This record gives sequence, C-alpha cells and structure tokens, in this order.
Amino acid sequence: MTHILAIDQGTTSTRAMVFDGALEIVASAQEEFTQHFPNSGWVEHDPKDLWETTLTTCRKAIEAAGEIAAIGITNQRETTLVWDRETGAPVYNAIVWQDRRTSEMCKALKEDGVEEMVTARTGLLLDPYFSATKLAWILDNVDGARARAEAGELLFGTVDSWLVWNLTEGRAHVTDATNAARTMLYDIHKGRWSQTICDRLNIPRAMLPEVKDCAADFGETTLLGGTIPILGIAGDQQAATVGQACFQPGMMKSTYGTGCFALLNTGDTPVRSNNRLLTTIAYQLDGTPTYALEGSIFIAGAVLQWLRDGLRLIGAASETQALAEAADDGQQLILVPAFTGLGAPYWNADCRGAIFGLTRGSGPAELARAALESVGFQTRDLLEAMCADWDGAGDTALRVDGGMSASTFAMQFLADISGAPVERPKVLETTAMGAAWLAGHKAGILPEMAEFAQSWECDARFDPAMSEDTRNARYAGWRKAIKATIDATG
Repeated sequence: MTHILAIDQGTTSTRAMVFDGALEIVASAQEEFTQHFPNSGWVEHDPKDLWETTLTTCRKAIEAAGEIAAIGITNQRETTLVWDRETGAPVYNAIVWQDRRTSEMCKALKEDGVEEMVTARTGLLLDPYFSATKLAWILDNVDGARARAEAGELLFGTVDSWLVWNLTEGRAHVTDATNAARTMLYDIHKGRWSQTICDRLNIPRAMLPEVKDCAADFGETTLLGGTIPILGIAGDQQAATVGQACFQPGMMKSTYGTGCFALLNTGDTPVRSNNRLLTTIAYQLDGTPTYALEGSIFIAGAVLQWLRDGLRLIGAASETQALAEAADDGQQLILVPAFTGLGAPYWNADCRGAIFGLTRGSGPAELARAALESVGFQTRDLLEAMCADWDGAGDTALRVDGGMSASTFAMQFLADISGAPVERPKVLETTAMGAAWLAGHKAGILPEMAEFAQSWECDARFDPAMSEDTRNARYAGWRKAIKATIDATG
C-alpha cells in the first residue's frame, strides 16, 4: 500500500484527499459546514459537524482510491474545543480562531503586565486569536465546566486533537508541536506546556493533550476500513510550509484561504519580532523544532465570501477575476476587510471593516478589485515587518498557495505592490500535500526531505510590473486607510 489519506479540516469545509507514492492526487471529497455567529465578533462551529464531515469525506475518498497506508491531518489552528473525557460529548461549540469574544479578557491581562511573559514563552502576542483565552472563557461561562475540568473530567484540544480522539475512539489525546505552539499555552523554547501561563489563566494541566513531533505515531483508527495508523499532524499553515518545501532559512510562503498566513523559515533560531509578528514553530521532526516568523491576516478569501453571501454581488469567487479586470481605472477604492479586527502587524481586535473612495460610479467591479487588492496590501504589511525583523527575509520569491492564489489578478497585484516575485506551484493543494508527506515519510513510503524539495515545480511566476512611484503611492493610500480605520475605533 502506498496511498496516503490527508485530512484537511478547514474553517469553512472539510476535505479528504488521497495521494499516491508519487504525491499525485488520486481521489478527493469535500463538504462545507455551517458557520455560527451568535453575537457580533463571535464565530463558532458545531464540533459534530467537524467530525461528521471528516468521517464522510474520508469514506468517500477511500472508496474511490482503495486501501490506505497512513493518515496525515492538517487543520484550522487555534480553534478551541472542550469535551467530556468519558463520553466524548462537547461541552460547548468550537470557538473558531476568528472569534473575538475574549478581547476584554486580553486587555485586562495586558494591563496586568502579562503579555511580556506570554510572548517570551510562546512567541505569541496576547490576543483573542489564540486558544488560551477561548479555553478560559469556556471554563468560566459554561455551567459546571470549571468544576468538571478541575475534577479531571474534561479535555481540551485544537481540531487535530478532536479528530484524533474520535478516529481512535477515545484512545489518544494528542497534538503536534505546531498546533500546541498556537494555543498560547506552549513554551516553544522548552518544548512543553507552560505551567506559569496555565496557572495565570486557571487552566488545569490535566486537560491538555500530549505533544508530539509532526511525524509521529498518533494512534490508529479502525473506522475507515482495516487498521490505519495516524502518522502526521501539522496546523494548516505549517503543513503548507512543508508542502511548499520551504525547508531552508529565508524561504517564505503565503497561503490564501479564509485568512492569509505568511511564514518565513528562520531555521533553528526563534527570532523575536520587533514588529508585532509571531515567533512560532514551522515544523518539528526527530525532536528538533524549526522556527518561523509568521504574519496572520484574518480576512483574505473570506472577503470574497462576503461579496458572494453578504452583498450577493457575485455567484462564485471565480467571478471576481473578470470583474476586477473590468473595473474603472479612474477609481481606486480601498477596502479594509477588518470584519473581525486587524491581525498582524496591527493586532487591533476592535477594528471593523471600512471602504474608502466610494463614488456614485462605484459598483460590483470596483468592489471586486478592491477586495482582491486588499489581500496584496495586507501581505505587503507582513513582508515589510519580516524584512525589518530578520536580515534573511526578502531574499527569495514568495511561494503562494490556497484558493485565492488561483486568481492571476490577485497574484500579479501582490507582486506589483510588494515589489517581489511571486511563485505559484503546479500543485495548489500544498496544505494537504504537506500532511500527506509527513505521514508518508513516517511510514517509510515517501522520499526524504531533500528529494521531496526537489520535486517542487513552479506553475506560474509573477514578476513586479508596477513602477516604484506607483507602488509607493498605492501603498501610502493603503496605510492612510488603515490609520483612519484604527482611529475610527476610538
């Protein structure tokens, strides 16, 4: 058997993809699930939806592909679940990474001087984005949750832990170093959960999963036919870093899904950011972490979903390409998509979206172009911060992936506004491929890292075509819009 099943559990859908020994996709299945918005700034998922769509898509993909040698899992990060140790029943909905309900909690912790301690240990900023305060909120607000947690009855996990728990029918409560590093509870320097942070947030250590390498024995499942080992786990952005073969310090990738996430490999050195980027683990193999600087943008592909579902201006995201190309060049709308706050390098949880430059002539075409351009502007924010933090940044092309990378308009604008070449690989499913390689490598049926890196192929390269004066003028307009948006927050 040489087939590897990659489970890609994302923010809006779950996919199962089967790769063969040459890392070619031989079968796939995908299902969307419901997003829940119970209050302004709150985002939740039904944990049963995450599990049931995983089980259904896996069975469909396996039915089309045949026997499976190993399973790799990649998942939306930071999303927080708590469930009963005995029954597996969730005590509350999954609180999604986009959720901002713990903004006031984070503000209070910052005022108490906690952020420096948190950053020193975890590499993260004290923000509602991460799992820790979401977990604390569940313990404080779900009836009886804290008492049950302190009695050892409840377990915490990110989505990978939840899926493994269900796949192994409660036999394994585990995670990998990349997901642990996004909880704001994990000391990325010592490679263990931080008792200091757990104590500060009143989180019982017994709730937390065992942390393993990205390629490790995470347990076995018998729910998909036969006994199949789970041998690879990485958070979605780290899995994409692996899938893009960004194994050398200085290599960068940017993934455009619901949000946008740029990672810069810094090797064995955890670089402390002076520009409000995150220091995190890119991947961990054989007990050795490789570190990265990361910039996180909350809204990328989600802005196209807003055009489709909120404004009903388009029927599908692919329509934005033609609309953007047809937009009036005399109008330069700027859309700041701060629907759930601003991520790096601003980290303002209270901001909300804004549009600048509207005229009576503004229509669907101009809005579509502004939506696509907003992703390029936000990415340049991240690249500027990375170059300021680390001398090795900006020396290589930016490797892109994710659904929005298929837009030639968006990728050309990204190259233009950043002044850097952009490379899109032949295989866009780099997140699933990264999970598949981790599992297949551990199983001994996929190549070593160097050989895998050599197999990476470029499908399209976008070189900057915008003049420096125009680039700087457009970016200055963006920064002005950002300032006005933040100032309007009060």
